[in-house]
Amino acid sequence: MNYGKTMLLLAALTAVFMGVGWLIGGTAGMLIAFLIAVATNFYAFWNSDELALRMHNARPVSPTSAPELYAMVEELSRRADMPTPAIYVIDTDQPNAFATGRSPEKAAVAATRGIIRMLSREELAGVMAHELAHIKNRDTLIMTIAATVAGAVTMLAQFAMFFGGGRERGALGIIGVIAAAILAPIAAMMIQSLISRTREFAADRAGGEICGNPLWLAGALAKISRTPIEMPTAEDNPASAHLFIVNPLAGMRMDRLFSTHPPAERRIAELKAQAASMVRLARTRSGEDPAPWGSSSSRPSPWQ
Repeated sequence: MNYGKTMLLLAALTAVFMGVGWLIGGTAGMLIAFLIAVATNFYAFWNSDELALRMHNARPVSPTSAPELYAMVEELSRRADMPTPAIYVIDTDQPNAFATGRSPEKAAVAATRGIIRMLSREELAGVMAHELAHIKNRDTLIMTIAATVAGAVTMLAQFAMFFGGGRERGALGIIGVIAAAILAPIAAMMIQSLISRTREFAADRAGGEICGNPLWLAGALAKISRTPIEMPTAEDNPASAHLFIVNPLAGMRMDRLFSTHPPAERRIAELKAQAASMVRLARTRSGEDPAPWGSSSSRPSPWQ
């Protein structure tokens, strides 16, 4: 799904927000909801990176405190032709990572202590390349705005339950209030999930190109997707789940209609297909029969 369709989904999310305002307060409520949507988007644009990092108690690292991780992200950033983002570590055993920020010049990547310990250097490079792809494609801004608006929709719906009144309040009275309180958060969650799943496939593919071997990321996804370790900060802030490379929430195998991430098996299959395509392209260009991607004789790893 391309950026045009992603923008349509964001527009639909804003429309849901305005629809809630209309159900609660008629035309005036819709106008107020629109103004709130603009304000939340503006706030998310300028503060998305700080909010996400603070939410998960991420701590910054330097070339001195985390030399291998820092050197890896610097090298991948050069390969991606983009500035090196700020680098953070989250002190949790759950293997995961995310990127945030409004632009490549104002961005950060964060890896958990668990993912650094669990993965090989090549697999971790695949994960970091995926996160850099999100930054380069400005997915971090899109998904943060989506999360902010979705959260505002839920907040507005809860406000309706407490303060929505009789038939004189809102376009459809108490029926509109109840509909807004029940249906709006569900619609917002569905749209937010669609946006997130759309961007994950694109970041997987771009990440495979940045690190040079899609199988590194495929191997990482296979490991971390089957490691059920709870992450308290994610459970306390579920609206941030879509930022991570895999769903950090317990009960992640719930109805896939509401999942913020595509199934790991499908992502791995796409990455394997990409690796096979890269092998075919290499054969065509060189006229040789190169070793399979990921084998010891394939392209040397810059992390060794």
